[in-house]
Amino acid sequence: MRVVWLTQYGDPTVLAPGSAPDPVPSPGQVLVDVAFANITFIETMFRSTGFGPYQGSLPMVPGNGVGGVVSEVGADVDPSLVGARVVTSTGGSGAYASRVAVDAAGLVPVPDGLALDTAVALLADGRTALLLLRAVGPKPGERVLVEAAAGGVGTLLVQLAKATGATVLGAAGPAKLGLVGSLGADEAVDYTAPGWAAAAGPFDAVFDGVGGAVARAAFDQLTRGGRMISYGLSSGAWSDVTDDEAAARGVTLLRGATGTPEELRALTAEALRLAAAGRLRPVIGQRFPLEQAAAAHAAIESRSTVGKTLLVVD
Repeated sequence: MRVVWLTQYGDPTVLAPGSAPDPVPSPGQVLVDVAFANITFIETMFRSTGFGPYQGSLPMVPGNGVGGVVSEVGADVDPSLVGARVVTSTGGSGAYASRVAVDAAGLVPVPDGLALDTAVALLADGRTALLLLRAVGPKPGERVLVEAAAGGVGTLLVQLAKATGATVLGAAGPAKLGLVGSLGADEAVDYTAPGWAAAAGPFDAVFDGVGGAVARAAFDQLTRGGRMISYGLSSGAWSDVTDDEAAARGVTLLRGATGTPEELRALTAEALRLAAAGRLRPVIGQRFPLEQAAAAHAAIESRSTVGKTLLVVD
C-alpha cells in the first residue's frame, strides 16, 4: 500500500512517500480503504520535534484520522460492516496511508448524504469544537471572541457559538477576515492591528487558539465572571496568563477540554449529524495528494491555510 514515512524529526521534507505491506485486521478490527486523511496542527509539531500526545518509534507512518470504506473485517466483527462509510482515529499513527487496520469499536458511521471529505474535516475538529463549546457555555447576548477564527476549529466555533445566541467576534489575520465574516461572525477582527483587543472588547468569553501575545491581549479585555479556554498555540507559545491573575480579575481559566473515548466518538457523531442537517459546515481550504504530505505540512506552518487541510488518498 501507499504510505508516507516519517524517518526523523525535522522540517516537512522529512515526510517521504513510500510503500508498506497491506495491514491485516486482527480480531476486533476492520480494514479501511482510505479516501481522505486528516491533518492537525499538532501533527506538524510532532513531525518537527516529537512533541505531542503520539508515541511510536521511528520510522513510522504518522497521522491520526481517516475516512473511507470498510473493505474487510477481522474475527469477531459483524461482516455487514463491509462497504460502510466511516471515519475513525487510528490510535496516534498510521493515517497517512491508503489502508489502515483499526478497532471496529472506534468507527463512526458517516450519515447518508454527507460527503466523506466533509466527515473527515469534522473528525478531530468537530469533536474538539463541541468539547470547547461545552466547557465555556456561551449564553445568549454574551460577547464571545474566537481567536484563529479562520482555522479548522475556529471556523466551527464561530458557527457553534453563534447558534447559542451569543454575539461572536472572530479574530484572524487581515487576509482571512472575509472568510470569518462569511461564517456568520458579527464582527471580523484583525488581531495583527495595534490595539485590536481594546477596540473589539470587552469579552465575556474567549476561545484561545493562538496563545502568546494574542491571548494576553484578549484576557485583558475579559469582563469579571468571564471565561477563557486555551486549546491551541499557533503563535508557538501558550498563554502566559497565570491563575492568580485570573482570580484577581474574577476570570475562569480553562486549559483544553478532554473526554473519554466514548464521549469523543459521541461528539464526532454529533458533529456529523449537525453537518448532515446543514447546521455545521467545515471549511476545507486545502487538499493535497497523499504523496504531497510534506507540502501540506509546509502550508500549515506558513500560516497561509484556511479551515481544514486534507490529504486525498484515492
